[in-house]
Amino acid sequence: MAWLIVLLSYLIGAVPTAYIAGRLAAGIDIRKIGDDNMGAANTYRELGHKTGVAVFFLDAFKGILVILIARWAHLSQELVLLCGVAAVVGHNWPVYLRFRGGRGESTAIGILYVLVPIPMLIMTGPAFITLVWKKNVILASAVLFIPLSLIGWWLHLPGILIAYSIALPCLVGLTHFLRVRKQLLPG
Repeated sequence: MAWLIVLLSYLIGAVPTAYIAGRLAAGIDIRKIGDDNMGAANTYRELGHKTGVAVFFLDAFKGILVILIARWAHLSQELVLLCGVAAVVGHNWPVYLRFRGGRGESTAIGILYVLVPIPMLIMTGPAFITLVWKKNVILASAVLFIPLSLIGWWLHLPGILIAYSIALPCLVGLTHFLRVRKQLLPG
């Protein structure tokens, strides 16, 4: 049963909300315009703020949903965390679109809001201000994710959640690097 919930988490994470939004809103494949990424930021830039914000919340909801399902199924804490990873992996490498997806940032945000809500709430303000002021999603993400584990430590969260608040954003960052490395590396 537990492994079926992990698989379900992957399949929920793999629902390509930005791709669906691109098809419905403009009849386009979002992965072929802008920065070629299937995520909320590219959708925001290419299809407008309403569609981009909707994709952000839908992708975050995927993360929230998998954690709530895992908890509802009374899975161990380790399996709940694995379900979160499975959702991000599903978003980044969706089976429905030949494993070409987004970066998992919005989905990770949803997951972390359920698992470490107080640190996330503390950092949401500074991250949002950074996003509005600098208009840079990567910088805003850094403001949100980098101090998260320190705030968790300060609030005496369990070590496994502190480690997870480092590991999940690292998965998002690794995916981002893998997607843009051709632009960053010479030759």
